[in-house]
Amino acid sequence: MKLRALSAAIAALVALTAGAVALDMELTPYKVVNGLSGKLRSVGSDTMHHEMELWAEGFQSIYPNVSIELVGKGSNTAPPALLSGEAQLGPMSRQMTPDEIAAFQAKFGYKPTAVLVAIDALAIYVHKDNPLQCISMEQMERVFAADPKSGGGKSIRTWGELGLTGEWAAKPIAMYSRNTLSGTYKFFKQHVLSGADFKDDIKMQVGSEAVVSAVGADKSAIGYSGIGYKTAGVRAVPLSSGKSCYDASFDNTYSRKYPLARGLYVYLLKDPKKPIDTLSGEFVTYVLSRDGQTQAKKGGYYPITRNIREHELTRLGLLASAR
Repeated sequence: MKLRALSAAIAALVALTAGAVALDMELTPYKVVNGLSGKLRSVGSDTMHHEMELWAEGFQSIYPNVSIELVGKGSNTAPPALLSGEAQLGPMSRQMTPDEIAAFQAKFGYKPTAVLVAIDALAIYVHKDNPLQCISMEQMERVFAADPKSGGGKSIRTWGELGLTGEWAAKPIAMYSRNTLSGTYKFFKQHVLSGADFKDDIKMQVGSEAVVSAVGADKSAIGYSGIGYKTAGVRAVPLSSGKSCYDASFDNTYSRKYPLARGLYVYLLKDPKKPIDTLSGEFVTYVLSRDGQTQAKKGGYYPITRNIREHELTRLGLLASAR
C-alpha cells in the first residue's frame, strides 16, 4: 500500500472523538493456543527495538518454549535479512521502497507483507530549557537542509532566526539526526527535506535513544526521534504545516493534524497462496491483540484501532482464529 493511501486509510478508519483514547480497549484479548514452540528472529528498526522487546517478553511469557532473537540496528537492515532468510520478522519505521519490494518479487514471486502494528509521531526534540513554542515544517527544512528550497533558499542557523530572544538569540543550532541505516532518517529526509541532503555539520547518531540523549545534554540542540523515546531532559516541540501548531498527542497524531504522523510496521514473508507459518502468525496476532497493544502504549507509542486490527488479520487469513 502506498504511503499516501495508507495515511488516508488510517485517517478514514479512526473517528476522532472525545473518547478516542479508549479505542484500543475495543481490541480482543489474545487467544492462547496449545503446544506452541520454535524460534523467531527479528532484524530491523532501532526505533521499534524497545517495542519489539516488550512484545517478545509478553509472547514468551505465554509460550516459554518459544525463543525470539532481536536485532535492532535500523530499518534498512530488515529487507536484506528477510530476503536472505536470516529473519522471519522485519520491523520497520518506514515502508519498503519500490526497489526493496522488487527484489522480493524477483526472488519469491510475491511481495513482502507489511503489517501495521502501531502508530508513531516523529517528534521534534529540543533541550528541556529551550523556550521554543512552535516550529513549522518550512523552518525545519531550513534548519536541516543543506540547500533549502523554502524561505527563499535561506538557511536557519541560530535560535534567534526561529524567534528566540535574549541569551538564545545568538546561539547556533546544533542538529542531531539518525544515521543512514535508519527508517526514521529516510522518513524525515522524505517528508521534511523532500529528499534533499542534510547539512554537512549534522551530528549522526546510531540510535533513537542516542538522539534524544544528545539533545538532552546540549542546550543548543534540536533533533528528531519517535515519541516513545521522550525523556525528562527534552521537550517535544509542537509542529505546524500551516497556520496552526499541533503537539504530538494521540488525537493530533490519529487525525493527522500533527504533520509527522507515521505507521510502524512488521514485514513478513507470506506466500499469498499459502497460510502464514504458525509461529509468525501467532506472534503477529499477539501484537495486534489488546495484550500486545497495551505493550505498545507502555513503550510510548499509540495503539491501533479495532478496525485496523481486523483489516490486518483479514489480509493475513488470521481473523477467524484470533476471535
